Amino acid sequence: MKAKHPTTINTLPQTTIENILCFLPIREAARTSILSREWRYKWTTIPKLDFCSSTLSKGKNNEKLPYDIASARKNMDESCKLVNAIHQVLLMRQGPIHEFTFNLIGTYNYFELDQIIFHLSRNHTVKKLTLAFDYISPYKLPLSAFSLHQLTDLDLCYVNLDHQPIFSGFGSLRSLSLIEVKISTKAFLHLLSNCPSLKRFNLRGDIGSKDCTIIELFECLPAIEHLTIWGICDHPWLVLDSIPEELPTTLIHLKYFRFNEICFIDDHGLTFLAVLIKCSPNLEKIELEICIVDYYEICCGILEEYSDVRLEHLKELEITCFRNLKHEMEFVKFILARSPKLKKVILYGFVEKDDESDILTILSQAPRASPEEIVVRCIPNCSYC
Repeated sequence: MKAKHPTTINTLPQTTIENILCFLPIREAARTSILSREWRYKWTTIPKLDFCSSTLSKGKNNEKLPYDIASARKNMDESCKLVNAIHQVLLMRQGPIHEFTFNLIGTYNYFELDQIIFHLSRNHTVKKLTLAFDYISPYKLPLSAFSLHQLTDLDLCYVNLDHQPIFSGFGSLRSLSLIEVKISTKAFLHLLSNCPSLKRFNLRGDIGSKDCTIIELFECLPAIEHLTIWGICDHPWLVLDSIPEELPTTLIHLKYFRFNEICFIDDHGLTFLAVLIKCSPNLEKIELEICIVDYYEICCGILEEYSDVRLEHLKELEITCFRNLKHEMEFVKFILARSPKLKKVILYGFVEKDDESDILTILSQAPRASPEEIVVRCIPNCSYC
């Protein structure tokens, strides 16, 4: 009987080897070329390229210089090393690039990065693009990036998108994250309206100098399923001039919503939240982080405008930085009374151990649409807040 050949890493399918190499930093993946003649160019076909601080070797510098000069020189050295590394990798490519990540802190030669993005837009079908910088030296995204029509995921951090809204958008984009980007309201709405397949959207930071209405935002997100919004507590760029009886837009696909830094003690954040709930009939989970502020102007009458709201599919409500204030409790009661499938309410916040039983008692006595027992867990001395 003929003996079976043992399975070795060299006999694995090429796609499996590529998947293994994708878990390694690009520098380590390139080192596999010394394993054997068969492995010399295997790393050049991996479809995922991730360039960050760990990509670069940590060289020793024994020269003693003032801190600011040494820091500037270090950034310049890292910039040169990084650009050279990217060019070498692109030069040796033998397959398509589906994911490209550039995540570094410091000052870099952005002209070189413009050329790299232009190369990607002309020669590769990039599906996932991540560009992350710091607030000291944000990067202006070149127009060539808008030629990446195959993009499904786009993550930008401290990037300038303040172009004239002439680009055609990303027809295949499913996930978009904008962290502290610079973009005008007009360009922002133009970008979203030209991403008809967008299902996940994460937004942190102010948008433009002109107010954007809640209805304008919702009209640009017809297919959204997961929505996360940060930081409109101190600088509310999102407004609603009046509360309409019927909203022109229904977010029928929205299942998950997270609102960070919502302010419950004025009418801005709560109005946005109430409008969102009303136009999201299939919402399954709400997560909120309440903004801690120093003034106490209690909002009144906002929730009364939405007494007819029903959340037929809501299963979970989670709130962090909960302080057991009147308006916060009223919102939780509002959700309890209108959510027949609600299974879990989790409150993380500034409460003493003795207050936990009081909260449980109040909520257990409040009108509930759900026949199931609601689990409430309050964490004293909440570290999240």
